[in-house]
Amino acid sequence: MEKKKFYMTTAIAYTSGKPHIGNTYEIVLADSIARFKRQQGYDVFFQTGTDEHGQKIELKAGEAGITPKEFVDNVASEIKRIWDLMNTSYDKFIRTTDADHEKQVQKIFKKLYEQGDIYKGHYEGMYCTPCESFFTESQLVDGKCPDCGREVQPAKEEAYFFKMSKYADRLIEHINTHPEFIQPVSRKNEMMNNFLLPGLQDLCVSRTSFKWGIPVSFDDRHVVYVWLDALTNYITGIGYDCGGESAEQFKKNWPADLHLIGKDIIRFHTIYWPIFLMALDLPLPRQVFGHPWLLQGDGKMSKSKGNVLYADDLAEFFGVDAVRYFVLHEMPFENDGVISWELMVERLNSDLANTLGNLVNRTISMSNKYFGGVVADKGAAEPVDEELKALALETPKKAAEKMDGLRVADAITEIFALFKRCNKYIDETMPWALAKDEAKKDRLSTVLYNLVEGISIGASLLEAFMPETSGKILAQLHAEKRSLEDMETWGHYVSGSKVTEKPEILFVRQDLNEVLAKVEELYGQPEEEKPEEPVIDIEAKPEITFDDFEKLQFQVGEIIACEEVKKSRKLLCSQVKIGSQVKQIVSGIKSHYSAEEMVGKKVLVLVNLKPAKLAGVLSEGMLLCAEDADGVLSLMVPEKEMPAGAEVC
Repeated sequence: MEKKKFYMTTAIAYTSGKPHIGNTYEIVLADSIARFKRQQGYDVFFQTGTDEHGQKIELKAGEAGITPKEFVDNVASEIKRIWDLMNTSYDKFIRTTDADHEKQVQKIFKKLYEQGDIYKGHYEGMYCTPCESFFTESQLVDGKCPDCGREVQPAKEEAYFFKMSKYADRLIEHINTHPEFIQPVSRKNEMMNNFLLPGLQDLCVSRTSFKWGIPVSFDDRHVVYVWLDALTNYITGIGYDCGGESAEQFKKNWPADLHLIGKDIIRFHTIYWPIFLMALDLPLPRQVFGHPWLLQGDGKMSKSKGNVLYADDLAEFFGVDAVRYFVLHEMPFENDGVISWELMVERLNSDLANTLGNLVNRTISMSNKYFGGVVADKGAAEPVDEELKALALETPKKAAEKMDGLRVADAITEIFALFKRCNKYIDETMPWALAKDEAKKDRLSTVLYNLVEGISIGASLLEAFMPETSGKILAQLHAEKRSLEDMETWGHYVSGSKVTEKPEILFVRQDLNEVLAKVEELYGQPEEEKPEEPVIDIEAKPEITFDDFEKLQFQVGEIIACEEVKKSRKLLCSQVKIGSQVKQIVSGIKSHYSAEEMVGKKVLVLVNLKPAKLAGVLSEGMLLCAEDADGVLSLMVPEKEMPAGAEVC
């Protein structure tokens, strides 16, 4: 019987720099889905890759003093290294600088132009370089890019445009009649209400302000804009040819069964991409899943704060499978997840070292201690066994149900519920107590067989998420990896098989303080983020001319004596030395400074203020102060040591 195909893709990673753990999460998530689908019997084709054109790349390459191609070669190599490090089982790694991809993009652009879907015009709007996107003023949020929050710049240039509105109604109908097309549902509502229903603007699909891109074949002043270039990798990577000569692989695998992408690019994959496909007369992908983000701490990634985490660093500390477990288990279906060194240590110790690692170690150790490693089902069953068996047989079905809904974290939780039940079974049956009674030897053997059988089922299910750990457990038990079909019945572990003599420690418990000390040693002490200082807006006074300003004379003064003004609650009278003169200045600062602490201060003085009497005391100038929102005054003083009489200019 021919296997049912399953074609899935990730978003292709942008080659602007090394991917952090949040970027790496997507490829691990995709890998877990691909592996599980293979376990379900599907013929899986799993594609990932890199997006390598655009203005940002051109700028970064220039800053590095190398060509754009050299720049993307370096970054693409690093991305592929990390994908491989994380043990991801992709079938194809496509690069948008691949010659066959570039050729097809040119052919697709020309075809869409010739059939009237693309036309030449001029674009004028606000441009975000990091996102490589144009926006109208109304689309900006607080004057900044609505996608990334960065500054935008006005831009105007000749460009080719795609007639998006031509296909908008057809796309709306497709979304309404295919509820599974956009997941989660919240992403669907966002696309419909914020973009499609208000009406689509025509999309800019070429640029002339930079050169690092695929040239438009019939107008080499233009390069194909990022989205028409990048999105088409999903079909060019499997052999699409818009001239009608597509490869058998394309005919077999298209439409894609799943596009797995970050929620920040859902618009491009559920609006632009389907419309491009409609224009090419191709079927739409069956599902686009916009996964949430994996955030670090408060969500803001900053090298100075020390919270940008990379997969290779984490793997060096905890191992690849521990990192895979964490990023998959800690991500909710729809909401963002959080990662930190502290959380990693907590999960490693509780879930991996204790729940799983200790279970496997105890089971193998007891099998060796009591039966020389031989695991045999003696048929000495008791009612307590049935709950373990029932859960073990239900777990594959529950995990499959969760995976079919792309609820990966929930599937892992189901598997670990089985491991926890095995631990409880040890507490219930107390093998160490059974070992003391020769008459209960068969019962002891049966208990250990049940444990090995339960662990074998759990370990086989774990292969999609923690492939290396799954293999280690099965190897130590001398058990075969099972298909989901084999997990439907109990007793596939061959009775009389022998476990390994010395169990391998799967996960070593970590001390949080030691880990944090190593982190500080490697990366330095993170800087504390300074709180934003408050500001005060005051009512503006009428403008003055420079001639007006020149009439004012400011000098540095030194307070040589100060006393309170009698019969006043506010005033201090200061004797201020300014050059060779001493002026008497009365100031309303008694509630902020004592007379004693005024003496010796260097202050800024308005010298040529017309003398006036305050509370009967002559004042011959004014001391300059600043006032905050609460009315607190602070004398203005020179930043550096200045002599009394120095002019303030």
